[in-house]
Amino acid sequence: MAQRDDNSATRAETRLAAIVIIATMALWMGASYLGGRLGLPVRFAFLIDLAALAAFFWALVVLFRVWRKRQEHGE
Repeated sequence: MAQRDDNSATRAETRLAAIVIIATMALWMGASYLGGRLGLPVRFAFLIDLAALAAFFWALVVLFRVWRKRQEHGE
């Protein structure tokens, strides 16, 4: 039973990371487009880029942890 709970937790973490990656990419592209159309200052573009990089880095860390967890359990 513990293995099943661990698998569902791993799947949930993977799903969350995938959702974060997809949402970040869509929001990043949309914000970049709107920023250019509205003529926002460049500092806001850098702020948007940094926020996107932080989200991508978080997802990468989560996926790395999932990968390490699967390596330990021999899956």
